[in-house]
Amino acid sequence: MSSNDKAEGTVRLSVAHRAVGDVRVVALQGEIDHTTRDVLEEALLGQGGIAAPPRIVADLQGVTFMDSSGLNVFISAHRDVSEAGGWLRIAAAQTAVQRVLSLVGVDTVVACHPSVEQALED
Repeated sequence: MSSNDKAEGTVRLSVAHRAVGDVRVVALQGEIDHTTRDVLEEALLGQGGIAAPPRIVADLQGVTFMDSSGLNVFISAHRDVSEAGGWLRIAAAQTAVQRVLSLVGVDTVVACHPSVEQALED
């Protein structure tokens, strides 16, 4: 698990990875903004670039806030994994986060599912 800490020592964004078959599920918890952008990008794409074909489900159940920094990371990661022959799916976004994804239209580019299970089945 990795995380990004505030000066006060509280975790802003934590990440846990697990594999379900050949799909990497990235469970995120906390806030996604300009201060945690790099943590999100590394969680989705890794430090050494992406392995082809990457298949990733981003579990946003624990994400309470996301701004345009997170949206940009998801669009960029979607582009990168698609070019490598893989896919990125978003799952279980809370209402406020789903609203942001919908308002900006990210949900028309990156498939969004109500649960991780449904994202894995699609």
